[in-house]
Amino acid sequence: MDKLSAMRTFIEIVDRGSLTAAGSALGKSPPSVVRKLAALEKELGTRLLRRTTRRMSLTPEGRDYLERCRQILTDIDEAELALGAGVGELRGELTITAPMSFGQMHVGPVAAEFALLHPELSLTLLLLDRVVDLVGEGIDLAVRIAPLEDSSMIAIGVGSVKRVIVASPTLLERIGVPAHPDELPELPCVLFDGIAPGGVWRFQEGKRAFGVRVSGTFRCNQATAALEACAGGLGFGHFLSYQAEPLVRSGRLATVLTEYSPPEVPVNLVYAGGRLVSSRMRAFLDFLRNRLRARLESPT
Repeated sequence: MDKLSAMRTFIEIVDRGSLTAAGSALGKSPPSVVRKLAALEKELGTRLLRRTTRRMSLTPEGRDYLERCRQILTDIDEAELALGAGVGELRGELTITAPMSFGQMHVGPVAAEFALLHPELSLTLLLLDRVVDLVGEGIDLAVRIAPLEDSSMIAIGVGSVKRVIVASPTLLERIGVPAHPDELPELPCVLFDGIAPGGVWRFQEGKRAFGVRVSGTFRCNQATAALEACAGGLGFGHFLSYQAEPLVRSGRLATVLTEYSPPEVPVNLVYAGGRLVSSRMRAFLDFLRNRLRARLESPT
């Protein structure tokens, strides 16, 4: 039996959550995955997983063996990198994801710079305006702009971004600049589901946090289209600062009600906990963290 192959199969089964998903990730049929797991358990003389028709869970022995497998395979990976790559050179694959606009503006240029420094590394960047399942979708690292809710994930903070209310100068000339968020329900608004899907915009007045429900004739789930609607004079919009920044800088949008802005939204680099981090992952984490911190401190 190929013990290392069996270890990789065992890890994939646990990480993917099912034999079928593990087989898909490995390019193997479910029966072959079952046979490999059974052979490994027979070789070890112990049950690693409890399996029923509805769920699967690690036995105590399986939990201990899983961590040892991770350590062994990571050590092998590190050894091969050290022997085959030369000093400072990275090999292998990395898959990262980030929100669409933020990824285009910040993550993409940094990732391209890193790829240029390490030509033997294969780097995939997925720009998605949704929360991805890192383990289930085979993604190594995510940039998330939101408070971290999943305690099984490890987060490295790189900064924060503001929430802003914007409108076109022509709209402000026509109906005036609102003095308080309470005026917004009576004003035309563009609804961007990526920030406030329920149509409630959040504000802060002193120590008081409050929400204002707005309405409008145009709703969109994509930032660029919603911003263009605002720039065209359709209504006020609620966005993250980096999303609106290009149009604000060009003068097509203006910010209002800045004195009522709520607390800033954290930007984190997130990866799955319980996994050993490879040298390529560590190198990219350090590089991305430093570059993003610098960009967020000086966004212009």
